[in-house]
Parts: sequence; structure tokens; C-alpha cells
Amino acid sequence: MKKIITGSVLVAIGLSMTGIVQAQVKPETLVKQRQAAMTLQAKYFGPLGGMAQGKVPYDAKIVARNAGYLEALNQMPWDGFAPGTRNVKSEALPAVFTDAAKFKEAQDLFHAAVAKLVTASKGSDAESAKGAIKAVAKTCGDCHENFREKK
Repeated sequence: MKKIITGSVLVAIGLSMTGIVQAQVKPETLVKQRQAAMTLQAKYFGPLGGMAQGKVPYDAKIVARNAGYLEALNQMPWDGFAPGTRNVKSEALPAVFTDAAKFKEAQDLFHAAVAKLVTASKGSDAESAKGAIKAVAKTCGDCHENFREKK
């Protein structure tokens, strides 16, 4: 019986240590992941921006689909801005880390704009959806203006 308890304790300790090791993601990996999420956001937002500007014909199905993708994607990059990533070369400005409250506010504005886009995409009013697309674009631009290195 004592061997079973000892074995169970060792397995539990091993599993908990595995979780700790897995939780310690390299800062470079976090940066790559956040960049990948942002790249996908751009991929699915691009056609919407074209529609809002009248450069691409409006397609309600694509707006609804891409809004849904953005709803999922807009949750992904933010944990990649962990303090440990501060010294990893990227386009993130130091303000991401020195003015974390303002950066969090920018994220919240983006989340809210995407949520409004998702709601607007479910309706039949193209102008409402285009307005919501423009609002998302504004939040993206504002965040890039304050927190991303200019190229």
C-alpha cells in the first residue's frame, strides 16, 4: 500500500512539474505567436476594409465569416505581450510595457469594435456593417499609432 501511495505522489509531482515547464514559454515564441495572430487578423480584415472603402464589392457572407474569424482572433495576441518579451526585437514600442493601462484600454476598444462588427454583420444593413468595419479600422490604427514602431 505504501508503494502505491508513494508512486501516486511521485506521479502527481511529475505531472505538476510538467505543467510548470510547459507554462514557461520562451519570450521569442510568445512574440512569434502574437505576430502570427496579428497577421491572421490583417488577412481577414483586409477584404472588409476594401468593402468599407468601396474598393471591393460588398459581400455580406464574407463580412459575416470574416467578422467571426476576427472575433476569435482578437483574443489571441495579447498574452504574447508578456513583460518577458520586452527585450525581444519586434515592432512593439516600449509604451506597450511602460503604459500597460493605456495598452489594455486600446485592446478593450478593439474587442468592443469587433463585437459591434459581429453584431452588424448579422444584419442586412450594409451601411451599418461598413460603419462597424471603419470603427475596427480606427481602433487598429490608434493602437498602431501609439504602440507600434513606424516603418
